[in-house]
Amino acid sequence: MEALRVGSIGLGSWGGMLADKARLAGIEMVGGFARNAEGRDAFVQTHGGRAAGSLDELLSDADIEAVIIATPHSTHADLVVAAADAGKHVFVDKPFTLTVAEARRAIAAADAAGVVLQVGHNRRRQPATRRLKQMVDDGELGMIHYAEANLSYPKGLNPRSGWRGDPSESPAGGMTGLGVHMADNLNYLLGRPARVAAFSRRVIGVGNLDDVTHATVEFESGVLASLGTAMVIPDIARTAVWGTEAAAWNEVDGEHFYMQRVGEKDRTEQPVETLDTVRDELEEFAVNVRTGSRPETGGPEALEAVVVLEGVVESAATGNVVDLNEVRSRR
Repeated sequence: MEALRVGSIGLGSWGGMLADKARLAGIEMVGGFARNAEGRDAFVQTHGGRAAGSLDELLSDADIEAVIIATPHSTHADLVVAAADAGKHVFVDKPFTLTVAEARRAIAAADAAGVVLQVGHNRRRQPATRRLKQMVDDGELGMIHYAEANLSYPKGLNPRSGWRGDPSESPAGGMTGLGVHMADNLNYLLGRPARVAAFSRRVIGVGNLDDVTHATVEFESGVLASLGTAMVIPDIARTAVWGTEAAAWNEVDGEHFYMQRVGEKDRTEQPVETLDTVRDELEEFAVNVRTGSRPETGGPEALEAVVVLEGVVESAATGNVVDLNEVRSRR
C-alpha cells in the first residue's frame, strides 16, 4: 500500500510521539505546523518533511493527504473543520472536543467533505481490553452488574506550565486528558451511558487543575460503573468488569490480566499479549484512508466519550445527577 502522506499540527512532545509512531506505521511525514518557529524547525529536523509557516500553508499543500492534530483541546473542533474543508483526512488526539456541540460540528464537517475522521482512543485496543469485551459479549462473566475504570498518575505533583495546566483546557482535572480514555473503554464494553454523578476536587492544591475526579456512570443496560482519575497518586491503569459468574481485570495498562470466578477467594493471572496501540491505530488510519473503510473510533464513538466528559464536568460543577441523553442532544 502506498504510504500515507501526512502533516502534523501541534508539534510538542505528544505531537512528536505521534510522529514517531506514524513512521513505525509506515506513514510519511511531509511537514508540520506550530505557532512557534523554533518548534517547527526542530520538529522537521527530527521527523522530516518541511516546516509550514502557517496553518493555511500546511492545509493547502497538495502533497499532504491527511493531518495529525495534537494541539490544545479547545482548538480541536476548529482544526478538524479547517482540515476537512481543505479535503484532508483527520487523525485527532483525544479528547476529541470539550463539548458535544463542538464534536457535532467537527463530525458534520468531516462527513460533508467525505474525509476519514479518527480519534485517538487507543486503550480499547489493548488485547486485555479486547478480551474483556469478548467475555462480556459471550456471557462468560454472567450478567454484568458493575465495572471500574481508572487512569491516574502522580505527574500533577509537578504541575505543567502553559495550556496543559489551564483549567479551561482540562475541566474536571485529569478527566479531560486521562479519564476520557477510560470513559471510552467503559462505553466500548457496556454500551450507551445514561446518567452520571461526579465529584471533582482540588485537594492538595499544588497546581491549578483538580487533583482527583470520580464519577458513577449508569448505563442504559442498568450496569453501574466507577470512573476515576487522579493526578497526584501512584500510577493506576485499570479496567475491570464484574458479573454474576466471574470478574476480570485489565491491569497496568494492559500488561496483566486477571480473572476470578464465583466461589474463588482470589483472582488468578492469565497470560495476555501486549500491543503498541498508538502505532496500531495509526496503521488503521492509513488503511481507512486508502480503502475508504470506517475507523473503529470515528466521530460517533468519540462523541459518546465527549458525552460522558461533558456530563462529568457539569455534574461536578452543579452537584446534580446529569441525564446524558440531554447532553447528547446538544448542538
